[in-house]
Amino acid sequence: MSDFNRSKQIKLLVTGVGAIIGCGVIKSIHASGIPAHIIGMDVYSDAVGQHWCDEFIQAKYASEPEYIEFLRNIIHLHQIDLVFFGTEQEIYRINQNRDEMGKDIDKLVLNRAQILDLSRDKWLTRAYLVENKLEEFAIPSVIEGEFDDIAKRFGKEFLLKPRSSYACKGIVKVSDPEEFAFFKKRMGVNFMAQQIIGDIDHEYTVAVFGLGDGTNSASITLKRKLSQEGATSKAEVICDPLLQETVNRICEVLQPIGPMNLQFRFDHGRYYLLEINPRISSSTSIRTAFGYNEAEMCVHYFLLHDTIVPIVKMGRATRFIDEVVTLY
Repeated sequence: MSDFNRSKQIKLLVTGVGAIIGCGVIKSIHASGIPAHIIGMDVYSDAVGQHWCDEFIQAKYASEPEYIEFLRNIIHLHQIDLVFFGTEQEIYRINQNRDEMGKDIDKLVLNRAQILDLSRDKWLTRAYLVENKLEEFAIPSVIEGEFDDIAKRFGKEFLLKPRSSYACKGIVKVSDPEEFAFFKKRMGVNFMAQQIIGDIDHEYTVAVFGLGDGTNSASITLKRKLSQEGATSKAEVICDPLLQETVNRICEVLQPIGPMNLQFRFDHGRYYLLEINPRISSSTSIRTAFGYNEAEMCVHYFLLHDTIVPIVKMGRATRFIDEVVTLY
C-alpha cells in the first residue's frame, strides 16, 4: 500500500480499458491505495474495464487526425493529473507528434522518444545493440538473402518475423525454400530472418523502472509461458544475477524513463534480447500481485517526482478466463 499523503484525490486517465494492459493498470491503481479518481477510456463503448473506473469515455482511434486534440481536450476538461496508455498505437502516435501535446506532454507516462522508435523495429533494435557493444545479447538476424544462404548460417530451420510486430504476431518457422519464398514475399520490406535461440521453456520477461540516466529504481523478473494471444499465461518470479547484469548493461545504454519491459530467451549460458517494450506491459497485474506495482511507481515518479522501491515477493501466477455479467 502507498503512503500517499495528499488530501485531494488525483485524477488518472487510463486508456485501452477494454484490453489486458488497461485493465491491469486499473487493478494496480486500486491495489496501491492511492486516493485516485479513475477515468477509463476505450474506443469500444462496452469495454470491460469501465466497470472498475469512476467514469468512462468512449475514445477516438489513435489513427484518427483528431486524436491528439481529443486527448488534450479530455486532459483539460477533466483536469487529469496523469495519463496511462493501455495501447501501443496511442503511445506511438503521441511519440511521433510530441510537439502537438504542448505542456500536456508532462502529464503522460511516456518513455524516451529514441527507445520508442527503436522498439518499433526489431532490426534497428539489434543494430543499436551492436553499435553500443552489446552484440552478445543480440540474436543473429538478417534482412536480406535467400533460403540456402540463410540456412547455411542459421541452420535449415529458422524464423521469419516482421521487423515491426507485437505479441509474437506474424512469426513463422520455415524449413524449405517454398515456404520461405511465400512468407518473404508476404512480409516485403518488413522481412527479417532470425536464428532460433533457446526454446519456449526458457523465456523471461523483465520489468525495469528507469530513471532516465541509465539507472533504475527497481526491477522484477518473471519466467513465463505465453498464451496463444502472446500474453503471459503462467509466470514465476526468479532471481538470476546473470540476467540482472544483462538488464543493467542494456539499461545503461538505453537510459529508459519510467516503465520498460525486456523480453529474453536463455540459450547456452547467455540471455538474448527478444524485444523491447518501453511501456507498461500485459504482465503488469501479475507483477502487482508480487509487490511490483508499476502504476504506483508511475504516480510517484511522474506526478510527485520521487521514487519508491517495492519489495518483490517470490511466487507463481496462473491466468484464467473470467467474465463480467450485466443483468437487465
